[in-house]
Amino acid sequence: MIPTPQSLRRAKYTWERFLGDCAGGLIAALIALPYGLSMAALMKLPPILGVVTSILTAPITALLGRNPVLIGGTASATVPFIASAVRSQGIGGAAKVSIVAAVFMMVFCVMKLGRYVALVPQTVVAGFSAGIGAIMFISQMNVLLGVAPVGGDNSLVQFFKVIAEVPSARFAPLILGGSVMLTAAIMMRFTPKLPAPLVGVAVSALLAQVFRFHEPEVGSLHLGLPPFAGFYWTPQDVLTVVPTGLTLAFVASINILLTSRAVEHFRGRHNHQKRADADQELGAYGIANLLAGIFGAPMSVGIPARSVANVRCGGTTRVSNLMHALFLFLLVSLGSGALAHIPLAALGGVTAWMGLNLLDVSAWKRLPKMRLMDASAFLVTAVGVLVVNAVAAVLAGCAFYIYYAAKRQYHVTFHGRSVPRDPSRHASAA
Repeated sequence: MIPTPQSLRRAKYTWERFLGDCAGGLIAALIALPYGLSMAALMKLPPILGVVTSILTAPITALLGRNPVLIGGTASATVPFIASAVRSQGIGGAAKVSIVAAVFMMVFCVMKLGRYVALVPQTVVAGFSAGIGAIMFISQMNVLLGVAPVGGDNSLVQFFKVIAEVPSARFAPLILGGSVMLTAAIMMRFTPKLPAPLVGVAVSALLAQVFRFHEPEVGSLHLGLPPFAGFYWTPQDVLTVVPTGLTLAFVASINILLTSRAVEHFRGRHNHQKRADADQELGAYGIANLLAGIFGAPMSVGIPARSVANVRCGGTTRVSNLMHALFLFLLVSLGSGALAHIPLAALGGVTAWMGLNLLDVSAWKRLPKMRLMDASAFLVTAVGVLVVNAVAAVLAGCAFYIYYAAKRQYHVTFHGRSVPRDPSRHASAA
């Protein structure tokens, strides 16, 4: 699984593909920096740990994982679990929960449970992708409009709250973020092989310098390897930490595998992997998160924004994930140069544009032509991701197919009446 010079030559790894991997890794790192900092802060952890997660785990998931363009990092789905552990036991509590969750993920891999996520219908995956895309766009609306962050029970509530703040919007962040989106859209229309989001960020940074917009920037940070998290186990942890870790492992596993499928769906590869590959993906992330947990860093799960940005900028192999970690390390270590002056509104424009891509307009256009069951599953999943959470939304979408399969299994329609299926008759007919 580890790429060697010989295997890269056999795969016709060219300089063009390498430059694409570098461009994809760079834009993914630019997105990861502010996002990782903010997620760690929400968990009440030192912000730098949100970046450490990506740097520590990316090499492991890149070399051992099955999806070459799936890029992981600190995600909002894990915030409630880690934040609760930090409130009760500090960084040591976060380390314990992350380590337990990582062990459970490896258990899921050994028990071959990951492959069952591959059975999720494609329309549900498309709905999950659309819902995540909407969340990505809504999450950046306050950044693009230059208004204060808004809270809310779900993304739909946040959307309406941001809309209410439109009268107080400022033009500078809207111009900076909008220039990224407009540049990326034009380049994808006429020159799709170039790293459109990266060029958009460069255009936005240039506009900020020319018009002297004084907007928040990425800035520089000091990076150092954190010490091992200090903690000890108590008998009470069996009743507190273990159940939380199991739930976190379940949520993280679903997130990783569905994000992987959504990214491959975005690339146009709807049957991209074998069922066993999902198990290996969980094993890779389990090992990676075990390492992160030792240092008290948050868990790593699949991040749609970074993964899609990686693909859009030309990333095609595992090298792009490795370059993402390398560039992220360099951004933090040497970020006092030009990269430190990139406006946060520009990165907000990248994330918003990626969200619009994940919305998949073509899928919405196909809705009238879909079967009622497929269309219903797609809509319920997409809306459920917005108003509830991703796991509940996927389960609700799958419920349509479970009901339909159960109905076909136990009943047949005959002259307008539903009668029980005769198992012996069905066997002889088969």
